[in-house]
Amino acid sequence: MGFISIRGNVRALWLSLFLIVAPLPFMSPSAWAVSPDEILSDPVLEKRARKLSAQLRCLVCQNQSIDDSDAPLAKDLRILVRERLKAGDSDQQVIDFIVKRYGEFVLLKPVFAPHTLLLWLSPLLILIAAGYYLYTRSTLSLPKNGPADPLSEEEAKRLEALLNPSTPQDTTTDH
Repeated sequence: MGFISIRGNVRALWLSLFLIVAPLPFMSPSAWAVSPDEILSDPVLEKRARKLSAQLRCLVCQNQSIDDSDAPLAKDLRILVRERLKAGDSDQQVIDFIVKRYGEFVLLKPVFAPHTLLLWLSPLLILIAAGYYLYTRSTLSLPKNGPADPLSEEEAKRLEALLNPSTPQDTTTDH
């Protein structure tokens, strides 16, 4: 009887451990990056802070938002965003403040402006250049339309011999 109850406790322990560990891979990385001391008590402000943090690039990681990064600079930026929101700044004022301080590189999605026009249009320009290259390559490699040169008498005989091997070949050759 004692053996059965121990086995049941071990199963319960494994089940509890599984229920705690199993959801971890499915949790958002931002849930791991933002520490509890950063989270605002006002859920509306916290939601705005998360939205803004998702738009700002971590200057250390460069391909992550500050909301997803656990770098110390990202934490400082998250705190700065929250301080500006608590001070009463609008979302655009917070973004403008951070861009003024760190430059446009801090934005994960660059602004559409004359100085970023090449950045925005480069995919289209590359696509047009690739299409032009493929078009010119294909037209150069295509044979020109027109009749082919007729076979000479000797070429016609050799072709006939290859296509119909059962026909006797001319054994006399002019050397």
